[in-house]
Amino acid sequence: MTEIVFTKAYFTKSAPSIRECPPEVGHEVAFAGRSNAGKSSAINALTNQKLARTSKTPGRTQLINFFNLSDTQRLVDLPGYGYAKVSREQKEKWQRDLSEYLQKRQSLKGLVLLMDIRHPLQEFDTTMLEKKSDDLGKSSDKNWHPWGDARWA
Repeated sequence: MTEIVFTKAYFTKSAPSIRECPPEVGHEVAFAGRSNAGKSSAINALTNQKLARTSKTPGRTQLINFFNLSDTQRLVDLPGYGYAKVSREQKEKWQRDLSEYLQKRQSLKGLVLLMDIRHPLQEFDTTMLEKKSDDLGKSSDKNWHPWGDARWA
């Protein structure tokens, strides 16, 4: 059984689209949510490091950011969706890139959806949860988790 050590995480790569993502090796758990929901802060809290850039301004994470925990385990900080001070065209591009990553990335084995308690889930949130839970929950193994035979450290 492989031990997962979050405190040894390190930045790997930022990718503007799925075509520039790291090779499909191992398992990824992605952090998704509306702009300014705390995705980067959650990664920083998990790793006990300031790996992911944070800001009070919505829309600062504009690329798909990868953080390796080991050679076969990654955390992924996804761009937020919803409110951000960027053009409509940029928001639409992020939406397409996010959808493509979530639909096509074979190494994506887990999805953490963060939300701001002040704002209820929107239609896009529930649609994303339903689609990904169908994809990710296909295992009938009750002990299944994103990193297979690994222990959380």
